Amino acid sequence: MRLSIPADLSALLHTGMWRSIGSLGIKVATAGLTYFTYVVLSRTMTADEYGHFAFGLALATVLAIAAGVGQPTAILRLWPQLSVAGDKLAALKAAQAGSVLTILAGLVIAVTLCLTVFLWVSFFPTTDTANHFYGAAFLILPMALAEYNSSALRAQGSLWSALVPRDILWRIALPAAVLALFSLGIVLSGPDALVLSAALLSGMLVLQFWSAMRRGYVLNPARGVSARYWKQWGGISRWLLLGALIETAALNADVILVGLMLNLESSGLYFNAFRTAGLMTLFTFAIELVIAPMIAQHFHAGEMRKAQAITAMGSAAGFVFSLLVFTAFFGWGDWILSFFGPSYAEGWLVLVLLSFGLLFDAATGPSKIVMMMTGHERAYAMIFGAIMGLGFLVQILIIPTYGIVGAATANMGARIIAQLAIALWCRQRIGLDTSLLGILAIRTATDRATD
Repeated sequence: MRLSIPADLSALLHTGMWRSIGSLGIKVATAGLTYFTYVVLSRTMTADEYGHFAFGLALATVLAIAAGVGQPTAILRLWPQLSVAGDKLAALKAAQAGSVLTILAGLVIAVTLCLTVFLWVSFFPTTDTANHFYGAAFLILPMALAEYNSSALRAQGSLWSALVPRDILWRIALPAAVLALFSLGIVLSGPDALVLSAALLSGMLVLQFWSAMRRGYVLNPARGVSARYWKQWGGISRWLLLGALIETAALNADVILVGLMLNLESSGLYFNAFRTAGLMTLFTFAIELVIAPMIAQHFHAGEMRKAQAITAMGSAAGFVFSLLVFTAFFGWGDWILSFFGPSYAEGWLVLVLLSFGLLFDAATGPSKIVMMMTGHERAYAMIFGAIMGLGFLVQILIIPTYGIVGAATANMGARIIAQLAIALWCRQRIGLDTSLLGILAIRTATDRATD
Protein backbone atom coordinates (compact mmCIF):
# COMPACT_ATOMS: atom_id res chain seq x y z
CA MET A 1 0.00 0.00 0.00
CA ARG A 2 1.52 3.30 -1.06
CA LEU A 3 1.50 6.07 1.50
CA SER A 4 -0.21 9.17 0.16
CA ILE A 5 1.66 12.39 0.91
CA PRO A 6 -0.32 15.65 0.73
CA ALA A 7 0.83 17.90 -2.11
CA ASP A 8 1.77 20.79 0.17
CA LEU A 9 4.16 18.54 2.11
CA SER A 10 5.69 16.64 -0.79
CA ALA A 11 8.14 19.36 -1.89
CA LEU A 12 9.10 20.10 1.70
CA LEU A 13 9.91 16.46 2.47
CA HIS A 14 11.67 16.03 -0.87
CA THR A 15 13.98 18.95 -0.13
CA GLY A 16 14.56 17.84 3.43
CA MET A 17 15.31 14.25 2.44
CA TRP A 18 17.77 15.14 -0.31
CA ARG A 19 19.61 17.55 1.96
CA SER A 20 19.62 14.84 4.64
CA ILE A 21 21.07 12.35 2.16
CA GLY A 22 23.76 14.88 1.29
CA SER A 23 24.44 15.34 4.99
CA LEU A 24 24.50 11.56 5.42
CA GLY A 25 27.08 11.28 2.64
CA ILE A 26 29.32 13.68 4.52
CA LYS A 27 28.71 11.91 7.82
CA VAL A 28 29.39 8.46 6.36
CA ALA A 29 32.67 9.77 4.99
CA THR A 30 33.32 11.37 8.38
CA ALA A 31 32.60 8.13 10.21
CA GLY A 32 34.86 6.17 7.90
CA LEU A 33 37.68 8.66 8.26
CA THR A 34 37.20 8.89 12.03
CA TYR A 35 37.22 5.13 12.34
CA PHE A 36 40.33 4.97 10.18
CA THR A 37 41.97 7.61 12.38
CA TYR A 38 41.30 5.62 15.55
CA VAL A 39 42.57 2.45 13.89
CA VAL A 40 45.77 4.21 12.79
CA LEU A 41 46.33 5.65 16.26
CA SER A 42 45.61 2.40 18.09
CA ARG A 43 47.91 0.47 15.72
CA THR A 44 50.79 2.95 16.00
CA MET A 45 50.56 3.49 19.77
CA THR A 46 50.88 1.29 22.80
CA ALA A 47 47.61 0.43 24.54
CA ASP A 48 48.55 2.74 27.40
CA GLU A 49 49.27 5.73 25.14
CA TYR A 50 46.10 5.12 23.14
CA GLY A 51 44.24 5.15 26.44
CA HIS A 52 45.80 8.56 27.20
CA PHE A 53 44.59 9.82 23.81
CA ALA A 54 41.05 8.42 24.28
CA PHE A 55 40.80 9.90 27.77
CA GLY A 56 42.10 13.30 26.63
CA LEU A 57 39.80 13.41 23.60
CA ALA A 58 36.74 12.55 25.70
CA LEU A 59 37.67 15.22 28.25
CA ALA A 60 38.30 17.83 25.56
CA THR A 61 34.96 17.02 23.91
CA VAL A 62 33.01 17.59 27.12
CA LEU A 63 34.88 20.80 27.96
CA ALA A 64 34.51 22.08 24.37
CA ILE A 65 30.75 21.76 24.71
CA ALA A 66 30.97 23.78 27.93
CA ALA A 67 33.02 26.36 26.04
CA GLY A 68 30.20 26.63 23.50
CA VAL A 69 27.97 28.16 26.22
CA GLY A 70 24.94 26.72 24.44
CA GLN A 71 25.58 28.84 21.35
CA PRO A 72 25.68 26.06 18.71
CA THR A 73 22.09 25.13 19.56
CA ALA A 74 21.05 28.73 20.22
CA ILE A 75 22.03 29.94 16.76
CA LEU A 76 20.21 27.03 15.10
CA ARG A 77 17.07 28.23 16.83
CA LEU A 78 17.53 32.01 16.88
CA TRP A 79 18.64 32.58 13.27
CA PRO A 80 15.45 31.09 11.73
CA GLN A 81 13.27 32.43 14.56
CA LEU A 82 14.51 36.00 14.14
CA SER A 83 14.55 35.72 10.36
CA VAL A 84 10.91 34.58 10.32
CA ALA A 85 10.11 37.63 12.47
CA GLY A 86 11.81 39.84 9.86
CA ASP A 87 14.67 40.96 12.14
CA LYS A 88 17.73 40.05 10.05
CA LEU A 89 19.96 42.50 11.93
CA ALA A 90 19.23 40.77 15.23
CA ALA A 91 19.97 37.40 13.61
CA LEU A 92 23.32 38.71 12.35
CA LYS A 93 24.25 40.08 15.79
CA ALA A 94 23.25 36.78 17.40
CA ALA A 95 25.70 34.94 15.12
CA GLN A 96 28.50 37.41 15.91
CA ALA A 97 27.83 37.32 19.66
CA GLY A 98 27.84 33.54 19.68
CA SER A 99 31.30 33.52 18.13
CA VAL A 100 32.63 35.97 20.73
CA LEU A 101 31.20 33.99 23.65
CA THR A 102 32.62 30.72 22.31
CA ILE A 103 36.13 32.13 21.88
CA LEU A 104 36.21 33.75 25.33
CA ALA A 105 34.80 30.71 27.11
CA GLY A 106 37.14 28.36 25.24
CA LEU A 107 40.21 30.32 26.33
CA VAL A 108 39.04 30.57 29.94
CA ILE A 109 38.26 26.85 30.25
CA ALA A 110 41.53 25.78 28.61
CA VAL A 111 43.61 27.99 30.91
CA THR A 112 41.61 26.87 33.95
CA LEU A 113 42.20 23.21 33.11
CA CYS A 114 45.97 23.78 32.77
CA LEU A 115 46.18 25.66 36.07
CA THR A 116 44.07 23.08 37.89
CA VAL A 117 46.19 20.18 36.65
CA PHE A 118 49.44 22.02 37.42
CA LEU A 119 48.37 22.75 40.99
CA TRP A 120 47.02 19.24 41.53
CA VAL A 121 50.23 17.59 40.34
CA SER A 122 52.30 20.01 42.40
CA PHE A 123 50.52 19.07 45.63
CA PHE A 124 49.60 15.47 44.81
CA PRO A 125 52.35 13.98 42.60
CA THR A 126 51.40 10.85 40.62
CA THR A 127 53.40 8.13 38.93
CA ASP A 128 51.52 8.64 35.66
CA THR A 129 51.98 11.61 33.35
CA ALA A 130 49.51 14.50 33.31
CA ASN A 131 50.44 15.57 29.79
CA HIS A 132 47.21 14.18 28.33
CA PHE A 133 45.32 16.79 30.35
CA TYR A 134 47.44 19.55 28.81
CA GLY A 135 46.95 18.00 25.37
CA ALA A 136 43.20 18.09 25.95
CA ALA A 137 43.45 21.79 26.84
CA PHE A 138 44.93 22.56 23.42
CA LEU A 139 41.88 20.95 21.76
CA ILE A 140 39.14 22.76 23.70
CA LEU A 141 38.94 26.04 21.77
CA PRO A 142 39.33 24.55 18.25
CA MET A 143 36.66 21.93 18.97
CA ALA A 144 34.28 24.49 20.50
CA LEU A 145 34.68 26.92 17.62
CA ALA A 146 34.35 24.15 15.03
CA GLU A 147 31.03 23.11 16.59
CA TYR A 148 29.73 26.67 16.70
CA ASN A 149 30.82 27.52 13.15
CA SER A 150 29.13 24.37 11.85
CA SER A 151 25.84 25.29 13.54
CA ALA A 152 26.00 28.94 12.45
CA LEU A 153 26.58 28.01 8.82
CA ARG A 154 23.83 25.37 8.83
CA ALA A 155 21.42 27.90 10.33
CA GLN A 156 22.21 30.18 7.37
CA GLY A 157 21.52 27.43 4.84
CA SER A 158 25.06 26.18 4.18
CA LEU A 159 25.84 22.48 4.40
CA TRP A 160 29.16 21.92 2.64
CA SER A 161 30.96 24.91 4.16
CA ALA A 162 29.59 23.90 7.55
CA LEU A 163 30.73 20.28 7.52
CA VAL A 164 33.55 19.65 5.04
CA PRO A 165 36.49 21.44 6.77
CA ARG A 166 36.00 19.73 10.14
CA ASP A 167 34.30 16.50 9.18
CA ILE A 168 36.28 15.65 6.05
CA LEU A 169 39.49 17.63 5.62
CA TRP A 170 40.56 17.47 9.27
CA ARG A 171 39.89 13.76 9.44
CA ILE A 172 41.96 13.18 6.31
CA ALA A 173 44.84 15.33 7.54
CA LEU A 174 45.14 13.73 10.99
CA PRO A 175 45.70 10.06 10.05
CA ALA A 176 47.82 11.15 7.08
CA ALA A 177 50.07 13.12 9.41
CA VAL A 178 50.27 10.27 11.92
CA LEU A 179 51.20 7.75 9.21
CA ALA A 180 53.75 10.14 7.71
CA LEU A 181 55.42 10.60 11.09
CA PHE A 182 55.28 6.87 11.79
CA SER A 183 56.99 6.13 8.46
CA LEU A 184 59.80 8.43 9.61
CA GLY A 185 60.15 6.47 12.83
CA ILE A 186 58.27 9.01 14.98
CA VAL A 187 55.75 7.27 17.25
CA LEU A 188 53.30 9.70 18.83
CA SER A 189 52.31 9.55 22.45
CA GLY A 190 48.72 10.20 23.49
CA PRO A 191 49.40 13.87 24.37
CA ASP A 192 51.34 14.33 21.11
CA ALA A 193 48.33 13.09 19.14
CA LEU A 194 46.03 15.50 20.98
CA VAL A 195 48.24 18.50 20.22
CA LEU A 196 48.60 17.45 16.59
CA SER A 197 44.81 17.16 16.37
CA ALA A 198 44.42 20.67 17.77
CA ALA A 199 46.93 22.17 15.34
CA LEU A 200 45.35 20.56 12.28
CA LEU A 201 41.81 21.48 13.35
CA SER A 202 42.89 25.10 13.84
CA GLY A 203 44.16 25.14 10.27
CA MET A 204 40.82 23.80 9.03
CA LEU A 205 38.99 26.55 10.93
CA VAL A 206 41.04 29.20 9.15
CA LEU A 207 40.10 27.60 5.82
CA GLN A 208 36.42 27.43 6.82
CA PHE A 209 36.36 31.08 7.89
CA TRP A 210 37.91 32.21 4.61
CA SER A 211 35.45 30.13 2.59
CA ALA A 212 32.44 31.37 4.57
CA MET A 213 33.42 35.03 4.23
CA ARG A 214 33.78 34.64 0.46
CA ARG A 215 30.22 33.29 0.27
CA GLY A 216 28.71 36.02 2.44
CA TYR A 217 27.99 33.94 5.54
CA VAL A 218 28.29 35.44 9.02
CA LEU A 219 30.93 33.88 11.27
CA ASN A 220 33.05 36.81 12.33
CA PRO A 221 33.05 37.90 15.98
CA ALA A 222 32.28 41.55 16.62
CA ARG A 223 32.81 43.92 19.50
CA GLY A 224 29.94 45.39 21.47
CA VAL A 225 27.30 42.76 20.65
CA SER A 226 27.76 40.02 23.26
CA ALA A 227 26.65 41.95 26.38
CA ARG A 228 23.27 42.96 24.97
CA TYR A 229 22.82 39.55 23.37
CA TRP A 230 23.49 37.75 26.64
CA LYS A 231 21.08 40.03 28.49
CA GLN A 232 18.33 39.09 26.04
CA TRP A 233 19.12 35.46 25.34
CA GLY A 234 21.37 34.40 28.21
CA GLY A 235 18.50 32.63 29.95
CA ILE A 236 17.87 30.16 27.16
CA SER A 237 21.61 29.90 26.45
CA ARG A 238 22.24 28.57 29.94
CA TRP A 239 19.63 25.87 29.53
CA LEU A 240 20.83 25.04 26.03
CA LEU A 241 24.36 24.74 27.43
CA LEU A 242 23.17 22.45 30.19
CA GLY A 243 21.30 20.29 27.69
CA ALA A 244 24.33 20.07 25.41
CA LEU A 245 26.59 19.21 28.34
CA ILE A 246 24.26 16.47 29.48
CA GLU A 247 24.10 14.92 26.01
CA THR A 248 27.86 15.15 25.57
CA ALA A 249 28.49 13.74 29.03
CA ALA A 250 26.19 10.84 28.17
CA LEU A 251 28.46 10.09 25.21
CA ASN A 252 31.86 10.77 26.79
CA ALA A 253 31.75 10.70 30.59
CA ASP A 254 31.75 6.88 30.59
CA VAL A 255 35.18 6.83 28.97
CA ILE A 256 36.53 9.26 31.56
CA LEU A 257 34.90 7.35 34.43
CA VAL A 258 36.26 4.00 33.26
CA GLY A 259 39.73 5.52 32.94
CA LEU A 260 39.58 6.93 36.47
CA MET A 261 38.00 3.90 38.17
CA LEU A 262 39.65 1.06 36.24
CA ASN A 263 42.62 1.83 33.97
CA LEU A 264 43.43 3.62 30.73
CA GLU A 265 43.57 0.36 28.75
CA SER A 266 39.93 -0.32 29.66
CA SER A 267 39.14 3.30 28.82
CA GLY A 268 40.57 2.78 25.34
CA LEU A 269 38.55 -0.41 24.81
CA TYR A 270 35.32 1.26 26.00
CA PHE A 271 36.11 4.30 23.85
CA ASN A 272 36.39 2.15 20.72
CA ALA A 273 33.18 0.27 21.50
CA PHE A 274 31.23 3.49 22.12
CA ARG A 275 32.58 5.22 19.02
CA THR A 276 31.70 2.14 16.97
CA ALA A 277 28.18 2.02 18.44
CA GLY A 278 27.81 5.68 17.51
CA LEU A 279 27.91 4.70 13.83
CA MET A 280 24.30 3.57 14.28
CA THR A 281 23.14 7.15 14.69
CA LEU A 282 24.81 8.45 11.54
CA PHE A 283 21.63 8.99 9.56
CA THR A 284 19.69 10.25 12.57
CA PHE A 285 22.42 12.80 13.24
CA ALA A 286 22.72 13.70 9.57
CA ILE A 287 18.97 14.34 9.40
CA GLU A 288 19.02 16.43 12.58
CA LEU A 289 21.73 18.64 11.09
CA VAL A 290 19.32 19.52 8.31
CA ILE A 291 15.94 19.61 10.04
CA ALA A 292 16.86 21.55 13.20
CA PRO A 293 16.50 25.01 11.60
CA MET A 294 13.53 23.76 9.54
CA ILE A 295 11.67 22.68 12.68
CA ALA A 296 12.43 26.01 14.34
CA GLN A 297 11.23 27.93 11.29
CA HIS A 298 7.94 26.07 10.82
CA PHE A 299 7.12 25.74 14.52
CA HIS A 300 7.59 29.46 15.23
CA ALA A 301 5.57 30.24 12.10
CA GLY A 302 2.73 28.08 13.45
CA GLU A 303 3.03 25.54 10.62
CA MET A 304 2.56 22.43 12.76
CA ARG A 305 1.70 20.07 9.87
CA LYS A 306 5.02 20.82 8.20
CA ALA A 307 6.91 20.52 11.49
CA GLN A 308 5.26 17.15 12.16
CA ALA A 309 5.99 15.91 8.65
CA ILE A 310 9.66 16.81 8.92
CA THR A 311 9.88 15.14 12.33
CA ALA A 312 8.20 11.97 11.11
CA MET A 313 10.52 11.74 8.11
CA GLY A 314 13.53 12.03 10.41
CA SER A 315 12.44 9.32 12.82
CA ALA A 316 11.45 6.80 10.15
CA ALA A 317 14.58 7.17 8.02
CA GLY A 318 16.90 7.23 11.02
CA PHE A 319 15.42 4.11 12.61
CA VAL A 320 15.67 1.97 9.46
CA PHE A 321 19.35 2.86 9.09
CA SER A 322 20.07 2.27 12.80
CA LEU A 323 18.34 -1.11 12.81
CA LEU A 324 20.42 -2.34 9.88
CA VAL A 325 23.65 -1.25 11.55
CA PHE A 326 22.62 -2.79 14.88
CA THR A 327 22.05 -6.11 13.14
CA ALA A 328 25.56 -5.93 11.69
CA PHE A 329 27.06 -5.16 15.09
CA PHE A 330 25.20 -8.04 16.70
CA GLY A 331 26.45 -10.51 14.11
CA TRP A 332 29.95 -9.25 13.36
CA GLY A 333 30.79 -6.79 16.14
CA ASP A 334 33.84 -8.70 17.38
CA TRP A 335 35.32 -8.72 13.88
CA ILE A 336 34.65 -5.00 13.46
CA LEU A 337 36.31 -4.16 16.77
CA SER A 338 39.33 -6.31 15.88
CA PHE A 339 40.34 -3.65 13.35
CA PHE A 340 41.67 -1.69 16.31
CA GLY A 341 43.78 -4.68 17.31
CA PRO A 342 43.08 -8.31 18.35
CA SER A 343 42.61 -7.43 22.02
CA TYR A 344 39.75 -5.01 21.29
CA ALA A 345 37.51 -7.79 19.92
CA GLU A 346 36.55 -8.69 23.49
CA GLY A 347 34.45 -5.53 23.61
CA TRP A 348 31.60 -7.18 21.61
CA LEU A 349 29.16 -7.32 24.53
CA VAL A 350 29.88 -3.70 25.44
CA LEU A 351 29.27 -2.73 21.80
CA VAL A 352 25.92 -4.55 21.66
CA LEU A 353 24.68 -3.10 24.94
CA LEU A 354 25.58 0.45 23.97
CA SER A 355 24.12 -0.04 20.49
CA PHE A 356 20.80 -1.26 21.86
CA GLY A 357 20.50 1.89 23.95
CA LEU A 358 21.28 4.06 20.93
CA LEU A 359 18.66 2.17 18.91
CA PHE A 360 16.07 3.87 21.12
CA ASP A 361 17.50 7.23 20.08
CA ALA A 362 16.46 6.42 16.54
CA ALA A 363 13.10 4.89 17.51
CA THR A 364 12.06 7.98 19.46
CA GLY A 365 13.25 10.31 16.70
CA PRO A 366 14.65 13.85 16.96
CA SER A 367 13.01 14.55 20.33
CA LYS A 368 16.00 16.47 21.69
CA ILE A 369 16.13 18.75 18.65
CA VAL A 370 12.37 19.34 18.80
CA MET A 371 12.56 20.38 22.46
CA MET A 372 15.57 22.64 21.87
CA MET A 373 14.11 24.30 18.79
CA THR A 374 10.66 24.95 20.28
CA GLY A 375 11.60 26.61 23.56
CA HIS A 376 11.54 23.58 25.87
CA GLU A 377 15.25 23.43 26.59
CA ARG A 378 14.69 23.66 30.35
CA ALA A 379 12.41 20.62 30.36
CA TYR A 380 14.91 18.69 28.25
CA ALA A 381 17.78 19.45 30.60
CA MET A 382 15.74 18.51 33.66
CA ILE A 383 14.22 15.29 32.31
CA PHE A 384 17.13 13.91 30.31
CA GLY A 385 19.71 15.20 32.79
CA ALA A 386 18.02 13.71 35.85
CA ILE A 387 17.66 10.27 34.29
CA MET A 388 21.16 10.14 32.79
CA GLY A 389 22.57 11.55 36.05
CA LEU A 390 21.02 8.67 37.98
CA GLY A 391 22.50 6.30 35.43
CA PHE A 392 25.91 7.87 36.00
CA LEU A 393 25.59 7.28 39.75
CA VAL A 394 24.67 3.67 39.08
CA GLN A 395 27.80 3.35 36.95
CA ILE A 396 29.96 4.60 39.81
CA LEU A 397 28.46 1.95 42.06
CA ILE A 398 28.75 -1.01 39.70
CA ILE A 399 31.93 -0.35 37.68
CA PRO A 400 34.24 -1.65 40.47
CA THR A 401 32.38 -4.99 40.40
CA TYR A 402 31.17 -5.38 36.82
CA GLY A 403 33.73 -3.28 34.95
CA ILE A 404 33.02 -1.96 31.47
CA VAL A 405 30.07 -4.33 30.96
CA GLY A 406 28.40 -2.77 33.99
CA ALA A 407 29.12 0.72 32.67
CA ALA A 408 27.56 -0.16 29.31
CA THR A 409 24.49 -1.77 30.89
CA ALA A 410 23.79 1.27 33.07
CA ASN A 411 24.24 3.59 30.08
CA MET A 412 21.84 1.51 27.98
CA GLY A 413 19.12 1.43 30.65
CA ALA A 414 19.33 5.14 31.43
CA ARG A 415 19.29 6.09 27.75
CA ILE A 416 16.19 3.98 26.99
CA ILE A 417 14.23 5.51 29.87
CA ALA A 418 15.40 9.05 29.08
CA GLN A 419 14.55 8.85 25.37
CA LEU A 420 11.08 7.49 26.05
CA ALA A 421 10.47 10.26 28.61
CA ILE A 422 11.43 13.17 26.35
CA ALA A 423 9.55 11.69 23.39
CA LEU A 424 6.42 11.50 25.53
CA TRP A 425 6.97 15.14 26.61
CA CYS A 426 7.17 16.23 22.97
CA ARG A 427 3.90 14.53 22.17
CA GLN A 428 1.97 15.77 25.21
CA ARG A 429 3.36 19.29 25.68
CA ILE A 430 4.63 20.43 22.27
CA GLY A 431 2.15 18.67 20.01
CA LEU A 432 4.77 16.92 17.86
CA ASP A 433 5.11 13.14 17.90
CA THR A 434 8.81 12.47 17.35
CA SER A 435 8.57 8.68 17.52
CA LEU A 436 8.05 6.15 14.75
CA LEU A 437 4.30 6.67 15.23
CA GLY A 438 4.69 10.32 14.22
CA ILE A 439 3.79 9.52 10.62
CA LEU A 440 0.23 8.82 11.80
CA ALA A 441 0.01 12.26 13.40
CA ILE A 442 0.61 14.21 10.18
CA ARG A 443 -3.02 14.11 9.03
CA THR A 444 -4.38 15.21 12.40
CA ALA A 445 -1.82 18.00 12.98
CA THR A 446 -3.33 21.48 12.70
CA ASP A 447 -1.57 24.78 12.16
CA ARG A 448 -1.85 27.38 14.91
CA ALA A 449 -2.00 31.15 14.85
CA THR A 450 1.11 33.13 15.77
CA ASP A 451 1.51 36.59 17.27
